[in-house]
Amino acid sequence: MPPPLHIDLEAVAQSPQSTPTHQLDGHAAPIPPTSPTKSVHLQTRPMRSSTASSYRPSRRGQPWQPGQEPGIDTSAPQHSHPSFTGLVPVLHEECEITVVDFSQEEMQMHRLDNRSLVLFMAEPRPDWAACRWISVNGLSWDVIKLLGNDKGLHRLAIEDLMNTKNRTKADWYSDHTYLVLPLQKLIHFHSDSYSDSDCSDIEKTQFSSSRSMKNKNKRKERGQFFKSLLPRSMSSKQSSMNPPRPLDTSADTHDPAKGFITASIASLNKAPVSHVRTLQRYHGGPNEERIQFMEKHSALASKNLGVGVEQVSVFLTSDNSVISFFESSAEDIETPIIARLSTRETILRRSCDASMLLQGIIDAIIDLAIPVTTAYQDAIGELELDVLTEAELKHTTSLYVLTSEISQFKSNISPIVNLVNALRDHKSEPISTPGLSGRPGKLHSSGVTISQTTQTYLGDVEDHCILITQGLDQMRRAADNMIDLIFNTHSASQNESMKQLTLVTILFLPLTFLTGYFGMNFVRFDGVLKHSDSFFWIIAIPLAFVTCLYLMRDVFGRYVVKTIQRRGITRSRKARGEEHYKRKRR
Repeated sequence: MPPPLHIDLEAVAQSPQSTPTHQLDGHAAPIPPTSPTKSVHLQTRPMRSSTASSYRPSRRGQPWQPGQEPGIDTSAPQHSHPSFTGLVPVLHEECEITVVDFSQEEMQMHRLDNRSLVLFMAEPRPDWAACRWISVNGLSWDVIKLLGNDKGLHRLAIEDLMNTKNRTKADWYSDHTYLVLPLQKLIHFHSDSYSDSDCSDIEKTQFSSSRSMKNKNKRKERGQFFKSLLPRSMSSKQSSMNPPRPLDTSADTHDPAKGFITASIASLNKAPVSHVRTLQRYHGGPNEERIQFMEKHSALASKNLGVGVEQVSVFLTSDNSVISFFESSAEDIETPIIARLSTRETILRRSCDASMLLQGIIDAIIDLAIPVTTAYQDAIGELELDVLTEAELKHTTSLYVLTSEISQFKSNISPIVNLVNALRDHKSEPISTPGLSGRPGKLHSSGVTISQTTQTYLGDVEDHCILITQGLDQMRRAADNMIDLIFNTHSASQNESMKQLTLVTILFLPLTFLTGYFGMNFVRFDGVLKHSDSFFWIIAIPLAFVTCLYLMRDVFGRYVVKTIQRRGITRSRKARGEEHYKRKRR
């Protein structure tokens, strides 16, 4: 029996071009070359394994590989190990960083960028600053690495921060807590040629765009009708020359390479224009055609509106600090919170509590979702009027897209209730933190606490989430009921048409029979020779009456039974009313 084969994998990994060896009787010997059959087999294996590269998870700044090291270590060198080659994040963006230090007596705010943040973090935190908030607008690896090393952020939290499509959750570590949740807001589409001053005309656009959109749809339907008359070759050539646009109402707003669009928040006047992702693009997946179709037929597209979605990551540290990362909507959250911090009488300023600041961020995110719910209520109200006045099958497409958007919107809101409950139920308990070097772990007491005031005010955030989800459930049920109403209306209309056709068929059935009978070519036909045409009607009318009476006997029977029942009910009500009147007079 030959001895077992031992291959030095480390030598093979360090020198891929070297000849692999095996240990035989304590001596290293080169592995003999494989046969032609085996070499062909080894050449086909990469073709089978490359199927995983066709559909990869979308991650910003870091390529994805199956089985790679979990987490991203901000303190590790860039090329510390050959297996990490290509896995180091390369994400870079010019970030807008706001640092707010405040206490009950004083408040200072600093506006920084990527370079000035390095100098600012090198300075010690002031002694008077009871709480610090670092808000980062944009994701850049140099900023994430600097803050991660300064606060000792966990590598798994850094990885979730870089991956912008996580589930809503709260992860508790030894000296900090990581929260991730989606931010949803109502946005107004803009072209790249628009300026910021165009945002002040939102109200005018909302009222005029719906009317122009209806006229445009009518012209489009007429164009599609005439286009259908053309030969297939001409229509396909014309469609290839003019590809469809993602949104008719927002020209040049999409950036397919990055999956973002140019838009501004619709609930604020003179809102800045930024790059955001729509609700369809956040949940759409790799199918770009489906995303464009859903955006084009969105319930809010006729008003030049949409729903922007982005991921928000928040760190709550044990030194009473909060670090928040936004993709593009930091100003929407910073503006109301900084206004509250600027006033000494506010609860947020007097408490000097980082967990209370965290509650303010979550509350502002939920408040941005309220205008989206109102916009969907308006859209479903217009669809309801159209369905009740003129139910058409084309309305089912709009209702399906609406229910799909409502489901996606609700799927982002509902988990926030669990997140709020996790924060309210948290208690500072010992947490085991095993070392990465293989040494036994130690029990550390979690320094992150949620104050009683924060737990009380988190209940208000939970109420807002529940109210939004209940409203979305009601709108979805209304949309489903309207779809059922459309199909029931069309079914009743078809049944009524079939009923009318059946009555006409029953009426003309005996007439058709007699016409065929009198139209036969007999040699001798006394009925025709000795009588005029009135003889036909003398026979046809009684026969038609008897035939209709026989075939519709069930209809007449049900009518007679219903008439008798109604008369009996009317007599009973009349007798009961007279008896009640007599009792009243006594």
